[in-house]
This record gives sequence, C-alpha cells and structure tokens, in this order.
Amino acid sequence: MNSAPSRTTVDLIRKLVSYDTTSRNSNLELIDYIEDYLAGHGVSSERVYDDEKRKANLYATLGPRDKSGVMLSGHVDVVPVDGQAWTTDPFELTEKDGRLYGRGSADMKSFVALSLAAVPEFLRRGLHTPIHLAISYDEEVGCIGVRGLIDRLNQMPVKPAMCIVGEPTEMLPVIGHKGKYSFRVEVRGLECHSSLAPTGVNAVEYGAELVTFLRRMARRAREEGPFDDLYDVGHTTVHTGVMHGGTAVNIVPQECSLDFEFRYIAKDDPEALLEEIRRFVREKLEPEMQAVFPGAGFTITERSRIPELDTNPDEEVVAFVKSLAERNDHGKVAFGTEGGLFQSRAEIPTVVCGPGSIEQAHKPDEFITLEQVAKGEAFLRRLMDRVCVSAAG
Repeated sequence: MNSAPSRTTVDLIRKLVSYDTTSRNSNLELIDYIEDYLAGHGVSSERVYDDEKRKANLYATLGPRDKSGVMLSGHVDVVPVDGQAWTTDPFELTEKDGRLYGRGSADMKSFVALSLAAVPEFLRRGLHTPIHLAISYDEEVGCIGVRGLIDRLNQMPVKPAMCIVGEPTEMLPVIGHKGKYSFRVEVRGLECHSSLAPTGVNAVEYGAELVTFLRRMARRAREEGPFDDLYDVGHTTVHTGVMHGGTAVNIVPQECSLDFEFRYIAKDDPEALLEEIRRFVREKLEPEMQAVFPGAGFTITERSRIPELDTNPDEEVVAFVKSLAERNDHGKVAFGTEGGLFQSRAEIPTVVCGPGSIEQAHKPDEFITLEQVAKGEAFLRRLMDRVCVSAAG
C-alpha cells in the first residue's frame, strides 16, 4: 500500500490544525470554513449551536436523504497547549520525517480532514447509501457538544444506520470503551486554632479519609475485578485527581475540595460504586464530624458522565468496519469517546476506528504519521466501494 497520502488530504489537515479550537475558545471560524467547503461541493449542512451560540456542531448528508446510511463522526475541539514544551508551532502543521506535527493532528482533526477530502469523490461516484458527516465541539471537556446534535438526530425522520467515530485507534476497530463518571466533593469543617484542634473539624483530614477509601476501592477493583481482558487496563479504575484545602498550618481547615472519577467497564455498575461512597460518608465520616459541629459534612456533586461503549461483536457495524479496515480483530480502549452517547442516547450502533495513536494525543509535539493518514484514505476508498453507485475510475 502506498504510505504517502494525497496532498489534498495533508493540506486539509494543515487548514484544520491552523484554527485554535481549544475547548475554551469558539469554534465558529472552523465551522464556517467546513460549511463553505461543503457548500462549494453543493452539500448543505445544518448547525446545532450551544446556548450562547459561541460554538456549533455541524451535520451534513451526502447522497439520498430519505435513507439510513453511514455516519462519520469527529470532534474538532482540542486540549490546551499551555505549559507544554512544543518544538514546533502547535497551530501550524509541520511535516518532518514522515510525521505531521500539530495540535489535533492525532486527536482528531486528521480524521475530519480525511472525511472532507473524500467528499468530491463520494459525490462524483454517486451514492446509493448516504454518508452523514457529524462534526462536534467540546468533546475534550466531557463530550458536551455532541449531546445537542444527538437530540437533533433523534428528531429526524431517518437516522444513520451506523456510526464510525474516527478517534485514533491506529485503524483497529474498537467495539468498547470505558465509561467515565467524575465528581466534585466539598467538605465543610469547623475552623479553630490548631492548639485547640479537637474542638474543630478538620476538613482536610476528613477529605483525606475519603481519598483513602477511594484508594481502597481502586485496589479492590484491581485485585478482584470484574475484569475484561480486551482492555489494556482490564478493570474499573478509581482515581482522585485534584485536592485543595487549608490556609495555614496553625489553623484547623474549615474547607476542603477534591475531584475524583471512575473509569468503569460495562460489567461494573457506577451507581453502585457511588452509593458505596455515599454510604461511607453518611455512616462513618459525617457522624464523627457532626458530633463536634452539626453543620459539618460532605456535598458530592456530579461533574460529568460519559457512558461506556459496549457494541456486541456480532453487530453488523462491527463486520462492516472490519471489512473497511481489512482486519479480523477488534479491541477496546480505556479512553472515552462520543461513541457511547451515539449508542445509548441515539441507539445508533457504533464502532470507533481512526488513524493515529492515542499515545500521541494531548502531548507536546503531537503528531500523526503519514502512513496512518494513508491508511485512513484507503479505509474511506473501501467505504466508497460499498456505498457508491459507480466504480472507482
């Protein structure tokens, strides 16, 4: 196979990378560009905005609109580059030694660019089965934007029959990913002079007791399961990522906050895990705290939830994507995608499969290899052979 992609595709990757669509920013300039690109090929598209109209999803259909088809899904927001030691300009694509460097090159503007580059050929060959393009915002901050797009899909008379989310899997068909459930915990104590510590309620210490309990849960999951061997980390993980509290060493702290998450496999029940934590707080920690100060306690608030993807390997979409990737194997990944939302909220059978490696994502000097981009092109050419009226020529 030719390991060099077309210059058209590389130029489109270059263009998409040039837009700083870090999740905190508006993405409308990039959406304008994609909308104009599609319109230039006679393809109309629909925007689904956020509440402030600072960001938008974009949805377009190539081919007949009265039939189900194949949806190609990708997000165009990227993670920040702040504090990272890049050796190239993160928003100017740099081609060197068979790699394309730039923020979003792997995660996941290259797949979006590949899909756009294929549009003229899809149209030239004609489509008996439609191709739907779903481009979303705010995936990197909890798969927020796509939810509005899914609500719109659910209102349509005809929804896609299947979805391919082009996150970087090195073109391995992925049938499952873990769900993510994250929380903010606020601990309320009672402030006093540290020489009188027993008369206060130390919010940091009680927060630390919860962190220790979470650590025990994580250890139990690692040792006792349940397990799913298709994952590189084959069990649910429990992780505390942030903790703040206290003002001075001689003051018993009144407040403490911490953030924790589950990344759970489908065999685990995240609601049961959460109830176990709430019960520990309710039955063990708060009675001790409130014996000193009735106003002390915990508040646990959900921050985000991304449902797991768990596609049956016998689903038609799995065999279909394997044929496009020319692979007989499939896998599961620990990182979350929008695929779980398409499956659970829109009931669209979904597989994750795209060029590049997640190991390069979110890092300084993020890159995708030209070989992976070329494999993505070959994947889409095989898709054309399946959905187009005329043969390649």
